[in-house]
Amino acid sequence: MRFGVIVFPGSNCDHDAYHVVKHVLNCSVNFIWHKETNLDFYDCLIIPGGFSYGDYLRAGAIAKFSPIMKSVVEFANKGGLVFGICNGFQVLVESELLPGALITNNKVKFLSREVTLKVSSNSSPFTKELNIGDLLKMPIAHKQGNFQISDDGLKQLQDNNQIAFTYHQKEGGSPNGSVGDIAGIFNEKKNVLGMMPHPERAAEDMLASQDGLKIFQSLLSVA
Repeated sequence: MRFGVIVFPGSNCDHDAYHVVKHVLNCSVNFIWHKETNLDFYDCLIIPGGFSYGDYLRAGAIAKFSPIMKSVVEFANKGGLVFGICNGFQVLVESELLPGALITNNKVKFLSREVTLKVSSNSSPFTKELNIGDLLKMPIAHKQGNFQISDDGLKQLQDNNQIAFTYHQKEGGSPNGSVGDIAGIFNEKKNVLGMMPHPERAAEDMLASQDGLKIFQSLLSVA
């Protein structure tokens, strides 16, 4: 499995994702500058967290115009694996690889805390090594993580089994106001995943949790 971590001006979790792939999973990984367009070498692209272009217009809204994103859309449409984390999720939504919108948290404040996720689907390359109902602990760090979608759109996500993770109800559900307590979703083909929590920050013994590593390990099982 050959990974690429896309780097925009303002990305700040790119090295976190690179570290997990290179030093924890011992897999091939390269940084990919946002002006590059050739993605032929890669099996899985990671769009990391941060503040692409400073999020000055709207989170992810400027990044979608970077030269690489046209290639990312083509890569995904051909079945390539694309994993967007936090700001990466926002970029995928803005690029229309995932449905819905990510708006300011319902209490307006930036949120930085540990959350518990519940696995809603294991019928994807990202979750095939997980069990439905598994609980995963990992951190969030965002201000625009409030996932919203129309009633019809939500029903489509539910009917197509496109909801990957939800925030655990026993902890009060969504900390940011996301409809349906949604924390992560797939596209219809389930080769694109966007999630707000940071699995790359929960992938080693020295951290509070290794639960995030399970998502990366699922990807390796399809190699």
